[in-house]
Amino acid sequence: MKLTVIELFAGVGGFRVGLNNITKIDSKNRAIEDGKWDFIWANQFEPSTKVQYAFDCYATRFGEENISNEDINKVKKNLIPKHSLLVGGFPCQDYSVARTLSNEKGIEGKKGVLFWDIKDILVEKETPFVLLENVDRLLKSPSIKRGRDFAIMLKTFDELGYNVEWRVLNAAKYSMPQKRKRVFIFAHKKKLNYSKNFFESDTNILNNNLFNKIFPLKNIETIEEINLKKYKDIYDISENYSEGKFLDTGMMLNGEVFTSSINEISEPIFSLGKILEISSSFNQTLDEFIIENDNLEKWRYLKGSKKINRVSKTGYEYTYSEGTMAFPENLNEPARTMLTSESTLNRSSHVILDENIKKYRTLTPIECELIQMFPVNWTSTMPKRNRYFMMGNALVTGIIKRLEPKLREIIENEDELNIS
Repeated sequence: MKLTVIELFAGVGGFRVGLNNITKIDSKNRAIEDGKWDFIWANQFEPSTKVQYAFDCYATRFGEENISNEDINKVKKNLIPKHSLLVGGFPCQDYSVARTLSNEKGIEGKKGVLFWDIKDILVEKETPFVLLENVDRLLKSPSIKRGRDFAIMLKTFDELGYNVEWRVLNAAKYSMPQKRKRVFIFAHKKKLNYSKNFFESDTNILNNNLFNKIFPLKNIETIEEINLKKYKDIYDISENYSEGKFLDTGMMLNGEVFTSSINEISEPIFSLGKILEISSSFNQTLDEFIIENDNLEKWRYLKGSKKINRVSKTGYEYTYSEGTMAFPENLNEPARTMLTSESTLNRSSHVILDENIKKYRTLTPIECELIQMFPVNWTSTMPKRNRYFMMGNALVTGIIKRLEPKLREIIENEDELNIS
């Protein structure tokens, strides 16, 4: 089967960077790709902004041919080319732990419903393989009915004729420079040879999970089964789901769901200090990132522990508490999870003590790109604040690079007749 790909919710092209092992930009500002994967169509549209910085970056790096900057809801799905793999980090704001439990909207939220655009494409194009990424909270959202959102997704895949594998991956555990936990989902048509082979070898079915083979575990805990067959359709699940959350790894085979907690191994650490060493070889002016005087005290306060008496809108008095965060960051550890607010004055931003200049400072855009394992200056097409935002929204491309050889083997070995 040919390695043809469409990339949805493409952002600045993280999946493409990973699959085509992109490490550099040429003199014309184009990505240097190894060409194994043919990206025949991509879509990137941000409805909340007038200037489409992510799309502009994608178009600059890959050219404007076969890239859509239209709301995916409005794209005519029959015009999307036939492909062997659909990839996407579909919008996660509605599931994110950055939202309070009372505010989360799950799959019914404004951006959560974009999953149905994925579904419409799968129906229209009979896509053989699907690779998705989202926040790990997806497995247990919403708070009022744990696991319902992911159950709806799994039931949808089952009804469309797919088996599904998933795994929560913490990039830092596998020699990558960020403590970023995300769930990766791999779906494949049941009629494919790859899908038919799962029951043939290991008695512990989760040992055959794609992600567990590539990102090894110390062990897989007791496997639990979640019965989705007792629900007649996705509406039934939406109204009546009661099986609880899904665990860190799992598979759905012919509608039967197996899931388990995991114990990850820890490969050698890729530290934040190493990122600083790499970034120091590029010409950068650091003056604008330095923190001094009164600003330094503001940062100390934000990072410190505190207890603040507050009164709710209803008049309820309570104490808001925060624990201490590292100040400055421990350079012997991987970076913490980077958010879209990186570098702004908030306790989640990274603050380092730069030994070369003996001063405190925030991270540079180049360092954020390196933490997400993008080529240096990948986002130089946009203003600095937007560069941080894009990296906070991106995935760790090293995860995709590590998956790539096995994905290529699976898809290339599949009979073309199976997608007709």
